[in-house]
Amino acid sequence: MTSPETSTAILTIDLDALGANYRLLDDKLGPASLGAAVKADAYGLGSDRAVQTLQQAGCEDFFVAVVDEGMALRKTLPDARIHILGGVISDDIRKACIAQNLIPVLNSLADIAAWKEAAPERPCDIHMDTGMLRLGLPPDETALIANNPGLTEGLAVDTVLSHLAVADEANNPKNAEQLAAFTPLAPLFKGARASLANSSGIFLGPDYHFDLARAGVALYGGNPTPGEPNPMAQVIRLQGKILQVRDVDTPQTVGYGATHRVKKPGRVATVGVGYADGYLRSLSNTGCGYIGKDRVPLIGRVSMDLITFDVTDVPVDAAHAGALVDLVGPNNPVDDVAESAGTIAYEILTSLGPRLHRIYQGGH
Repeated sequence: MTSPETSTAILTIDLDALGANYRLLDDKLGPASLGAAVKADAYGLGSDRAVQTLQQAGCEDFFVAVVDEGMALRKTLPDARIHILGGVISDDIRKACIAQNLIPVLNSLADIAAWKEAAPERPCDIHMDTGMLRLGLPPDETALIANNPGLTEGLAVDTVLSHLAVADEANNPKNAEQLAAFTPLAPLFKGARASLANSSGIFLGPDYHFDLARAGVALYGGNPTPGEPNPMAQVIRLQGKILQVRDVDTPQTVGYGATHRVKKPGRVATVGVGYADGYLRSLSNTGCGYIGKDRVPLIGRVSMDLITFDVTDVPVDAAHAGALVDLVGPNNPVDDVAESAGTIAYEILTSLGPRLHRIYQGGH
């Protein structure tokens, strides 16, 4: 077990912000419902605490990637609808879904046939691919279902769903193409809910809302409207502890590969966080931290356990061994860190490692 005293990195998770984000998105949906994507341990935040907060905020539908995640979640959510996006590709997965009352997402005619044989009376979802070319029934299989109702007759279909490929680009014509492809598919199963919108899709307008939206990264503070101010509250704050501050008075290089050279007198702070903690190596020489309101550039390479910052312009009484540096925080939100790393907020969140000491605030 880690503690704030012994850990070199602290991850604070604001459960009140998580709940507020859920309610904000839910309000935008009007009569439609909001489900939550809580795969990958609730995007790295810790699913046990996150799903309890989301359920208290009104969430009834939870989406995970694989059946093992669903079985773990069932212990925390004994009565919620838990959907398994990865399908039922084996007898063991089908048996687990039945035993744990999980809702499988059927992604092919083979999935549909297998579930009809195993448990046609149990709820299932059907995924129609409208343009991602990943999981889901391709158009030829969708056409077969539309023309042959017997293929799915007897199934207890809970939700018909598809997934938007570029919802974060509001003006991309592919959004309208996918909407046009999905709209006639939604009514194929009488009584089933229809679901298309992800986090960004919610902001595309009511035409995309249908009966159920599935929010992911926006719940955890990621910006669902890139290029515009982020409407979501920040949920995480990652702080690293300074282990040592070095005075440099002659030109020297910093870290592996000697990729940064200190050219003038100054101070370098070494912080006990690295790529083993999920602080990506691609932030080498591009990332930054904050000590209070002072921005400190990351210099040199990110190594497994350590990173280095130029703290020359920070007061000595603020940059010292034991002081904390904001790596993701009020002045450098997760989307900004992701941009510096050349990636997306999803990867930053889901990379957060087990060595980080987690502190949960709020959520009661």
